[in-house]
Amino acid sequence: MSTPGITVERDKETGVAVVTLDRPEKHNSLTLDMARELGAVWRGFRYEDEIRAIVVTGAGGRAFCTGIDRAAVGNVPQPSSPYTIDDPLLTIGPKANDLWKPVVAAVEGMACGGAFYLLGESEFLVAGEGATFFDPHTTYGMVSAFETVHMALRMPYGEIARMALMGSAERISARRAHATGLVSELTPPGGALAAAREAAAVIAGHPTEAVQGTVRALWSVKEAARAQALAHAPHLVALGNLAADRQAELFGKRGAGFRTR
Repeated sequence: MSTPGITVERDKETGVAVVTLDRPEKHNSLTLDMARELGAVWRGFRYEDEIRAIVVTGAGGRAFCTGIDRAAVGNVPQPSSPYTIDDPLLTIGPKANDLWKPVVAAVEGMACGGAFYLLGESEFLVAGEGATFFDPHTTYGMVSAFETVHMALRMPYGEIARMALMGSAERISARRAHATGLVSELTPPGGALAAAREAAAVIAGHPTEAVQGTVRALWSVKEAARAQALAHAPHLVALGNLAADRQAELFGKRGAGFRTR
């Protein structure tokens, strides 16, 4: 099955499905239609008993995902109240759609910004050695709230704080991400998807009731803290973001230089 920007492949023999963000010419950035479709894909898997584990990845090798397409940002009307915000990426992850089948992320190339909504709701990450992780929000006058909440529960505080505050000036290498626990397995470049499929197939071979119960138990450990932190995020974004025209101005002046560690 495929829809514009998203491809879903199912292997009923292994019980594994692969969800691919398929917009490589735009670094697999998400359109509003893709964001809506991702939610529908995750919800649909709840009814597919033959699918017992899922891999999520990005096409093309240059990027896993670079968040929402900048062209789509202006098409999201926002309420005037500082107590709420409409974020089209809030429901792009499996847990936000009440899916408790395990999800493994296979990362090649760049993963940044809104990609963390997906990575933060995956069980674990497999990455090629060329993968990099960064969060450009602060560079362009935007509060990194939802993204940091998602990732703070799977990265050491100092690592997520540094990534968020350094913005586009610094990228975390796959090796550094592996050393700090964000990435569970490191593969040669281009090998992340195969390794993620292999791990997912092992998981899918176990009794699914036990697997889903284990996923649910693991998430219950951090669910309360995550929900409380996310409740603050809309106010922080509404109060801390620069006006859209000022953000666009900063984005247009972005430099090409960055360091990888």
